Amino acid sequence: MSIATPVLSSTRRALRPLIAALAVGSFIAGASVPAAARGPDGIADVAEKVIDSVVNISTTSTVEAKNSGEGGGNRGATPQLPPGSPFEEFFEDFFKNRGGRGGEKGGGMQPRKTNSLGSGFIIDASGFVVTNNHVIDGADEITVIMNDGTKIKAELIGVDKKTDLALLKFTPVKPVTAVKFGDSDKLRLGEWVIAIGNPFSLGGSVTAGIVSARNREINNGPFDSYIQTDASINRGNSGGPLFNLDGEVVGVNTLIISPTGGSIGLGFAVPSKTVAGVIEQLREYKEVRRGWLGVRIQPVTDEIAESLNIKPARGALIAGVDDKGPAKPAGLEPGDVVVKFDGKDVKEPKDLSRIVAGTAVGKAVDVQIIRKGKEETKKVTLGRMEDDKPVQASLKAAPEAEKPATQKALGLDLTALSKDLRTKYKIKDSVKGVVVTGVDSGSDAAEKRLAAGDVIVEVAQEAVTNAADVKKRIDAVKKDGKKSVLMLVSNGEGELRFVALSLQ
Repeated sequence: MSIATPVLSSTRRALRPLIAALAVGSFIAGASVPAAARGPDGIADVAEKVIDSVVNISTTSTVEAKNSGEGGGNRGATPQLPPGSPFEEFFEDFFKNRGGRGGEKGGGMQPRKTNSLGSGFIIDASGFVVTNNHVIDGADEITVIMNDGTKIKAELIGVDKKTDLALLKFTPVKPVTAVKFGDSDKLRLGEWVIAIGNPFSLGGSVTAGIVSARNREINNGPFDSYIQTDASINRGNSGGPLFNLDGEVVGVNTLIISPTGGSIGLGFAVPSKTVAGVIEQLREYKEVRRGWLGVRIQPVTDEIAESLNIKPARGALIAGVDDKGPAKPAGLEPGDVVVKFDGKDVKEPKDLSRIVAGTAVGKAVDVQIIRKGKEETKKVTLGRMEDDKPVQASLKAAPEAEKPATQKALGLDLTALSKDLRTKYKIKDSVKGVVVTGVDSGSDAAEKRLAAGDVIVEVAQEAVTNAADVKKRIDAVKKDGKKSVLMLVSNGEGELRFVALSLQ
């Protein structure tokens, strides 16, 4: 003990400068953790500035109750319990009281009112409010609840189900605070954002986080391109604003991904660039009028890009052109690759879909395409997208026909189209080409989901009418040193798509 003590003291004296430095470092690090956890100091200032513009949305809906049948009273709505169960009488009395008519013969539960709560925000001092469509969908009454508790009835101006947005209007009883849209395109990954809303009906709540991702596609709709954030968003936050640190709305909080129903840091907001355009149209027309090009598009894979001499792979490949659409008279054709639309770059098909939808109906725009390796520009006047799709009539099964002679190429059994084959595979008379009657299971064609009944319309952008044409075009492409061959394929209904098959 006595020997160890001087040695310990000597060591401490020698290490004193290092210990002091570590202590200072620990203090600084310890001070920085809470600072990082609470985010920038400006969050409180932003929240104080915009909190009165955020409102709660209360809706009331009438739900029709189902009757269990004559003499059943309300028993159809009660839990199914074993006869004589001690809870049987309790539940029966409970549901009778809710039904109003009890167990009278022919009686049933009366229609009842249900309430739900969401969020919204004021964009105009005259009382316009933005929220989600799913917050007010099916509502009989809509009430806007201000931050000070004032309740005011609101009317529905219009909705857009494709982006899940709705516009409401109420008459303010006193001056209100309105907020402006910011530019969501300028958001950076890691940038701080603030969500304000009505989670779990608790009233105005402020949470903060960062932008985790932009242009996030989660297959929730035709135009989904969400801002992903780890700011806490829960049930009731739907329709509420996502602010940047300038107090501008950069998104509308719309949904979360969660196995529990609570926030796990995966919240998604519709970007303000989308919201502003939709709301502008709802204010003017009470509906959304989207541009329509009249084409079917697909991605440009590396194989397709190699076949079309496009470097690097980019754009939206036109697989089909609507005979009644704007693209047809403008000269757009299957096989064209759109790389720029109205001055905006098209990197992939979803870019083209969003740009076209956001372009004014009737506007004449320049469409830059690549056709057979060369760039061209076409002028297109956009039509209006129609929501209704024609219902295809069902076709009866056709009898088996005698199997004609076939030729093989790239794992495909190819046969000239005949009346019997059209009947067997339900192929319309307007579809021209060479029919696939079989596919080798281990071939690239099978991996690309070609199947019996598909029709090869073009090979290497040249029309084919028989199996010999197909083989001839394939051999020509091989001689050119290509690694794959591009085929235009139709289904029986005439819907086209491009498929690049490996030649190796």
